Amino acid sequence: MNHPQPVERMIESLRRLPGIGPKMAERLSYHILKAPADEIVRLIDAIRAAKSLIKLCSRCYTFSESDPCDICDDVSRDQSVLCVVETPQDLLALSQVKKYNGLYFVLGGALSPLDAVGPSDIRVEKLINRLKKDTISEVILGTDMDAKGETTALYLSEQIKPFNIKVTRLGYGMPVGGDLEYADEMTLAKALEGRREM
Repeated sequence: MNHPQPVERMIESLRRLPGIGPKMAERLSYHILKAPADEIVRLIDAIRAAKSLIKLCSRCYTFSESDPCDICDDVSRDQSVLCVVETPQDLLALSQVKKYNGLYFVLGGALSPLDAVGPSDIRVEKLINRLKKDTISEVILGTDMDAKGETTALYLSEQIKPFNIKVTRLGYGMPVGGDLEYADEMTLAKALEGRREM
């Protein structure tokens, strides 16, 4: 038996979300159908509000209610150190580490030649423009420790070196193949402490 057409459309929409396979999309769809109407209205309102109120910070490119975001707007932070990460989730994870008080830059992804993701598909040019404009003494490459993150870190290191800026990479503490957003605060603190020059 096939799903009713509206349910099929809902399943297909949910399957487009990261980490949601066909079975999970089906379970979520039927959970939504069984949930009280006011609960679903709250969910729809929350999604609509987030989509309309959240914007990208024009300096670091994280999601924020204000532009610039609270981190970029904080004059007490070390303006000479810039940590480059792949996603806003990575920025959020690292911002929990109390030992880091610098600024951030979100690339919006990682280089992946196999997936046809090149430098123009992420914010490499915007990063270079920021380095030309701001007085940065160190760039910490906080990309993931997987093949894409390593490729991105090596590429960025080569692009940044002509600026005579110290380039470091998160050090021990992060497992190879690990994603920043899933690391705990202690692991991230150790990775920041153990960063190495590239």
